[in-house]
Amino acid sequence: MKINWNTKYNTIAVYAFLVTCGVCTFYLAISQLGTFTAKIGKAIGVLQPFIIGFSIAYILNFLLKFYENRILEMAFFKRLKLKSKRGLGLLFTYVTAFFLLYLFMHFVFPQVVESIVGLVNDIPIYIANLSNLFDKIVTNLELRDEYIHMITRNFNEMSNYIIKLATNLLPVLGSAVTAIASSVWNIILGLIISIYLLIDKEKFFGISKKITYAIFSTTRAERILELTRRSNSTFGKFLSGKILDSTIIGILTFIILTVFKIPYTLLISFIVAVTNIIPFFGPFIGAIPSVIIILFVSPIKALWFLLIIFIIQQIDGNIIGPKILGDSIGISAFWILFSIMIAGKFLGFVGMVIGVPLFAVIYSVVKENVEAKLEKKGLETETKKYI
Repeated sequence: MKINWNTKYNTIAVYAFLVTCGVCTFYLAISQLGTFTAKIGKAIGVLQPFIIGFSIAYILNFLLKFYENRILEMAFFKRLKLKSKRGLGLLFTYVTAFFLLYLFMHFVFPQVVESIVGLVNDIPIYIANLSNLFDKIVTNLELRDEYIHMITRNFNEMSNYIIKLATNLLPVLGSAVTAIASSVWNIILGLIISIYLLIDKEKFFGISKKITYAIFSTTRAERILELTRRSNSTFGKFLSGKILDSTIIGILTFIILTVFKIPYTLLISFIVAVTNIIPFFGPFIGAIPSVIIILFVSPIKALWFLLIIFIIQQIDGNIIGPKILGDSIGISAFWILFSIMIAGKFLGFVGMVIGVPLFAVIYSVVKENVEAKLEKKGLETETKKYI
């Protein structure tokens, strides 16, 4: 007997089956979250050299493009073949990267560690000095006994928390160094992988493009490739611009703090430079621990530091940042805060850095789809028309 299949009900059945499978998979993943997370962690551990290699290749690609498009296009290198240019560009790129790494490890890193160790050792002295100053201020204010008791208790709790935090700082620093040292083999493998990726980067892109056209329809494939190019452009401009901007701000901060004889100059400049990579709120995140560190030594210099960092960030926000970054983000301060908080919650510091360009790409895609649907309905696409 011939069965009369109904296309409509077949479609409904397929969708119901897929939804059921999705729900079951989600339930199993939630119920076995520990095992699921462990397996993901194991997979990431296996792929760590490739993740490191891809990250190194992506960052160094900016340097490689600079050498190939600017330096190796000079008349002296015109006669070189493409493979020779690529090899010479890679040589210049990795020599530059290793030279910058050497400068950091030789001049900056030892002094930063020395500053941290000195700060940890001196914190009990600073706390004792602050306690004496605090006792004098409370005595001069002539407050009631219950207020004095409450203020003293809160101050002692804060002091104990700072001492505990400082005591745990060195073990955390040691653990970080140990983790990096234990990953040396993965870093070496990642370095080798990054070289292979950069040598044949056009070929890898061609293979990815070929697979995309094979799997998806032409329209869908072109859309995927357009989104890939947009993501690469957004991430590339943002990361390269932010690294350059933060380096300039770190050097500028170091020079100014040295002139004003602010304590722990190199450590504070390093904190300011690293946190400045986080867009919009990075300067505030870096200023808080820096002020606390300086406050231990001199409250007056802490106030001077606040004024200095405010001026530097104004220069960065109005002059240096716009010149380097332009409008590479393209989202408002609210969405920047939203993306930093969400991505930072799941990925920590890395999430706070990449969360903004990632959200900027998602935001642009959603915006395009919404505006396309509005255009089909013959409605206005400008947001101000709906206010």
